[in-house]
Amino acid sequence: MEARQAGAQLEATPWQRFAWCTLDWANSAFPTVVITFVFAAYFTKAVAADEVTGTSEWAYALSLSALAVAVASPILGAIADKAGRRKPWIGVFSVLCVGATAVLWFAAPDPSNVLWVLAFVALANFAFETGMVFYNAMLPSLVPPDKVGRLSGWGWGFGYAGGLVCLVISLLVLVQPDPPLFGLDKETYEPVRATALLVAGWFAVFCIPFFLFVPDVPAGTLPASEAVRQGLHTLLQTFRRIREHRQIALFLLARMIYTDGLNTMFSVGGIYAAVTFGMTFDEILLFGIALNVTAGIGAFVFGWVDDWIGAKRTILIAVGALTILGAALLVIESKTLFWVIALPLGLFFGPAQSASRSLMARVAPPHLRTEMFGLYALSGKATAFLGPAAFGFVTAMADSQRVGLATVLVFFVVGMLLLLPVRDPQASAKR
Repeated sequence: MEARQAGAQLEATPWQRFAWCTLDWANSAFPTVVITFVFAAYFTKAVAADEVTGTSEWAYALSLSALAVAVASPILGAIADKAGRRKPWIGVFSVLCVGATAVLWFAAPDPSNVLWVLAFVALANFAFETGMVFYNAMLPSLVPPDKVGRLSGWGWGFGYAGGLVCLVISLLVLVQPDPPLFGLDKETYEPVRATALLVAGWFAVFCIPFFLFVPDVPAGTLPASEAVRQGLHTLLQTFRRIREHRQIALFLLARMIYTDGLNTMFSVGGIYAAVTFGMTFDEILLFGIALNVTAGIGAFVFGWVDDWIGAKRTILIAVGALTILGAALLVIESKTLFWVIALPLGLFFGPAQSASRSLMARVAPPHLRTEMFGLYALSGKATAFLGPAAFGFVTAMADSQRVGLATVLVFFVVGMLLLLPVRDPQASAKR
């Protein structure tokens, strides 16, 4: 009964659904500013011994963080199903992410700081990703099945919008002013380092509506020790049960592969722009702002497309477009052409991710939905270390980021091929 309760439909109002989306607005500042566009570039250019070494070190740290998420999230998710509520888990990991991000302010430009900086980046990323496991699992209970695509897309759209606004503030208030505001020391990169404090504060403030207004399932009656025992037992049963659902297994396998490509391209995008095309911090911020504009548009628009043509077709369109545009980025030399080709990438980042979430909500049997979302989280992280690791290894071996980025395209193509046999119940119902 408690498993069914965890996947029950809640009486969520439009305002409560909006409040659910605000957590995306709040926490998306972290991957946008820290992982992709600003702090990643600062680490490779100023903290690491050199840019190529810094690129590899950053990629390896994210790989270890993703591996930790892959191991922990299904276990924690299964335990949370038995314990009941999900918001307390989201609260714990939000606090951890905010705290670890704030510590990055102390990352002075010195190679001796590399180890501890990477440790806190990995910790913050682990907390962010694990919190998203519980956040995503709330989606099917807040909206009817025929509107899952829209709410999922709106959440991603709010996330990109939040990242965009935070980047604008980073540019106009911290990085661009000369002399820097607030007495920050430009020689020690304090204006750039202060973006970590901005992200931490942004996350802490804007997550408040989510915790105040979004409904959660009631707390379970099981003691903590029994919730752990039953949660682990349920996890083992879920692994056995997945073999009985071939379509779900195929989808999770496909998602595991193309998500590796998505995560890798997103996590190294700022580094690629900085090193291969020689972009300054100001240019990287402007690029991030423009990319988030196109990403927000894509996520919002494709939310309706998802409900119209089905999540599977939406994913194939998005990942196919990313493959073509990504291949073009490997051969161009001009910074202008980089802008022309890279900006449309944003139109397809959000749809590939939000449609994956909505397809999982539709394809999972209602009485197994929460358990299946645990496996969904696992599929997104089980091999997530491979993408950044492959990029970092090939970049180091070939001494070229262009060659390293080519590994991403392999993940995209293989993922699409595995997705082709999957049946989309939303698309089938419209025939």
